[in-house]
Amino acid sequence: MVAPHQPIEIREIADPVVEPGGVLLETVASEVCGTDVHLSHGRLAGVPYPIIPGHVSVGRVLETGGAVTDFNGRSLGPGEMVTFYDVHETCHSCWYCLVAGQPNRCPSRRVYGVTYSADEGPLGGWAERIYLKPGVHTFRLPESLEPDDVIGGGCGLFTGFAAVDRSDLRIGDRVLVQGSGPVGLSAVAMASLGGAGLVINIGDPQPRLDLARTFGADVVLSLTGNPIAEREQVIRELTAGRGVDIVIEAAGQPAAISEGLSLLRDGGTYVVAGHYTDTGSANLNPHLDVNRKHAEIRGQWGTGLQHVERSLRTLARHRERLPLSQIIGGRYELGEANRALADVEAMRITKAIIEP
Repeated sequence: MVAPHQPIEIREIADPVVEPGGVLLETVASEVCGTDVHLSHGRLAGVPYPIIPGHVSVGRVLETGGAVTDFNGRSLGPGEMVTFYDVHETCHSCWYCLVAGQPNRCPSRRVYGVTYSADEGPLGGWAERIYLKPGVHTFRLPESLEPDDVIGGGCGLFTGFAAVDRSDLRIGDRVLVQGSGPVGLSAVAMASLGGAGLVINIGDPQPRLDLARTFGADVVLSLTGNPIAEREQVIRELTAGRGVDIVIEAAGQPAAISEGLSLLRDGGTYVVAGHYTDTGSANLNPHLDVNRKHAEIRGQWGTGLQHVERSLRTLARHRERLPLSQIIGGRYELGEANRALADVEAMRITKAIIEP
């Protein structure tokens, strides 16, 4: 990705020198997520174009720099199938790392497929090889999982898990998830698995709403088929007029914010997870929407290492209830990356993956 608003180009780069502790992967699949669409429009600051996109990937180990173990202490060797945590180089010594406990705000933080330049090597998934620098946290896929299970969820699996985790969901809570893309679908699945008493999903198009039911949504409401007043009426009737206990925003649209706050009960929790990049401002009334309502509004920007590890364990145990491979709607070669981006942006498919 050479620059915003420019077509993807195919380039050849040198093979990396595998350092002690490094791992060279043969890319099996890398996702095309909403963040990649935003990157193509220049909506994220600090991106060192040209970049190799693809921040969540699955690969096969080709070479290791000496003895290397995965995050759980198991040795890695050629042929092992792995995924990895895309955030790297957090310093573990700054105020955000040590005091706030928020390494995602560490000023040294780098992200595969986002903040590494292509000039630094194959540090993104839209390539035949991915080089994992020493210290990158790697996870060998559990035996019960296939690559499609993991990449079908991809970033959405980890972010949806993190959003539900951030909500402090209690058994029996009524949950509204705004958005039926990969993040929203994963949030639906994790809320259902987490013991929610009611899960509602607002989204579009219809195939995504059908997937939401598969993943545990009790009620689905269409943005186009159910006008906003009708959506509110349905949700009020389902919650004795009070509104839901938790709203998880995974729509990435500013208009979702005011609707989500209006449907939240007094004292409820609203988690904003869909605005990883700047998509504009939202209208809200501080008195009516927040103060008088006693609402808690929480942001979830990206994911932490704990979310990747725990969501993979959850997926391995509940694979039958989480058929994430069904989210994959299109498979593309490297030369088709521009078409993959266009298909994701136009919502022609739910999940596109690059298979180099």
